[in-house]
Formats: sequence, structure tokens, C-alpha cells
Amino acid sequence: MFISCIRGLGRGALGVLEMLGSYGMFLLTAFFWLFGSPLKFRRVLEQIIFIGVKSTVIVLLTGAFTGMVFALQVFYALSKFGGESLLGPTVALSLIRELGPVVSALMITGRAGSALASEIGIMRITEQIDALEIMAVNPYRYLVVPNVVAAVVSFPLLGAFFSMIGIWGGYLVGVKLLGVSEGTYFGEMSNFVEMKDITMGITKSLSFGLIVSWVCCYKGFFTEFGAKGVGKATTQSVVISSVLILIWDYFITSISL
Repeated sequence: MFISCIRGLGRGALGVLEMLGSYGMFLLTAFFWLFGSPLKFRRVLEQIIFIGVKSTVIVLLTGAFTGMVFALQVFYALSKFGGESLLGPTVALSLIRELGPVVSALMITGRAGSALASEIGIMRITEQIDALEIMAVNPYRYLVVPNVVAAVVSFPLLGAFFSMIGIWGGYLVGVKLLGVSEGTYFGEMSNFVEMKDITMGITKSLSFGLIVSWVCCYKGFFTEFGAKGVGKATTQSVVISSVLILIWDYFITSISL
């Protein structure tokens, strides 16, 4: 009984190591084709439109209401000890450092990441990827690299839009609804928000873009055959990407403090 448990743990550990190695080799291969050959700018532009432009509306809508709700909650908390004047910097710092990069990344993952995994997965089960290889078109260069570049470009921009519209949503609630002074809202914000806070938000968005494109392309690229396999790959890509976003957010935040 004890020996079988040890063997089970060993098989599980080997399976995890094999999976991590497969993910790592996939990313290294993508990097090789990213820096080892000219980019397909047309494909990159198409994917920027798909990942970034088509996600703008949902990101802006989510950002606006996130800022509004957050301003309500923060005002309630600050009013307990007379700190209403700090509403502006609290909303701004929270959005720029945390909520903007993280929530926007989760929204893009649900909209674009799942579509990437299913698109590449369908290409795999219909043997379109095999056809690319037969035509001497490298699938990493044609499919994976443009998605990685597009995600790394799109995520910081959408995170910035999320933070910006969220700050204005907080302004509408804090200033227009709750009566906080407009000068206090923006004046205190300029006093507390520093360049390192903005850099932190951009860094998080860049890393989230890499994580989401990496995981979603991997799951689609190595999907199992059949409609069930595509559905499984799509679900796993969204779940794994979302969990990794939250885990990586914790580590990068803890390092920066």
C-alpha cells in the first residue's frame, strides 16, 4: 500500500514535470521563430485587431463600472475616519497597479483567449496545421508568434484604457454623486501617483499578455481530436490563464513592494 502511494506520487510528479517541460519548449520555440525570422506584420496586425480592438468595448464598459463601484466602496470606508480627500489617489493607485491590469487581462482572456484556443484547436483537428507544414509554412511562425506579439502589444493598451475610464468612473461617483471636491480628487491623485506605479501596471499587462497568448496557443496547438477535445482545450486555456494571471500578479506585486 505504501509503495503504491509512493509510485503514484512519483508518476504524478513526473507528469507535472513533463507538462512544464512541454510548455517551456513551446515558448522557447515561439521565441526562436520570433527573433530568428522576419515577422509577418499583416498577421500581427490582424491579431491586434482581433485581440485588442475588438475587446475595447467590453474593457471600457467593465472599467467604467469597476471604477464607479470601487469609488462607492472606498468612499464608504474612508468616511469612517474622515479620509474622503484620499478617494482620488486610492481609486487611481488601485486601478493603475492592480485592477486595471488584472481585470482587463481576465476580460480579454474570456473573450479573445478562448477564441484563440478554439481557432487553433479546430485547425489542428481538421489537419490545417499539418497542411501548413506540408507547404513548408512553419506553424509557430504563422500562428503562434503573431498571437504572442499582438497580445503583448494589446494588453498594456487595454489595461491603460481600463484604468483611465475607471478613474473617470470614480470621478463621476465621487465628485458628481458623493460631493467630493473636484480639485481634491485630482489634486491628491497627482500627489500620490508616481511613475513607478504606472510602470508596475504596464509591466503586469505585458506579462499577462505573454501568459495568456502562450497558454491559449499551447492548448489549441496540442488539442485532442474531436469537438470534445476542442471544447476541453478552450475551457482549460481560460481556466489556466486566469489562475496564472492571479498567481503571477501576487508574485510580481510582492517583489515590487
